[in-house]
Amino acid sequence: MKLTKFFLLFVLAVVTFGMSSCSDDETYADQLDRERDAINRFIADRGIKVITESEFYRKDSVTDTTQNEYVYFSNTGIYMQIVRKGCGEKIKRGETVRVLARYDEYNLLESPDTIQTSNNVLYYQAIVDKMTITNTSGSFSGYFDSSSSVMYSAYGSSGNGTAVPSGWLVPFAFVNIGRPVTATDQLAKVRLIVPSTQGQANASSAVYPCFYEITYERGR
Repeated sequence: MKLTKFFLLFVLAVVTFGMSSCSDDETYADQLDRERDAINRFIADRGIKVITESEFYRKDSVTDTTQNEYVYFSNTGIYMQIVRKGCGEKIKRGETVRVLARYDEYNLLESPDTIQTSNNVLYYQAIVDKMTITNTSGSFSGYFDSSSSVMYSAYGSSGNGTAVPSGWLVPFAFVNIGRPVTATDQLAKVRLIVPSTQGQANASSAVYPCFYEITYERGR
């Protein structure tokens, strides 16, 4: 596991160095423009239909997957598609919950069709990312379990410690976090386009957006 962590960090260091070298003459504004272009290109290529927050709330906070709808949150720049609301119930105000996540992460600036990190690959099948999530008056915060988290292994030493990226916290206001009890129960699943300002530490420092597919399950 230590060797794998070292390899992940080495790969990320190479990617970051290469991106920063290409960006020596760019201003931060230029990098943000490049990021926005990458997001817009991804939306166009995937045939995503963007809806506003007001439309989203009028639809009882759901997105129509048959129309490939994503809601755009203008205050954060995040796009979200709720694939499944999930079984169980939402995290209540004042409640702290252990949440288990399976995810795939794609770097939209470099290779939007190639997984950058994931705990769905065969090597990590035994590892599920464990998070502790707290709802404080409707505002969510969280941290990864450093002993069981691919996200932490990849990015935890990059400056954010064990903090869960802000982009990952957005769905908790809208999906249920439960455990399947019957054969028809399903886990909450979302798709997210997360700009660098709301992403993991490496995305934030190198200024690139990520696409995620994540399932959430309530831990014991």
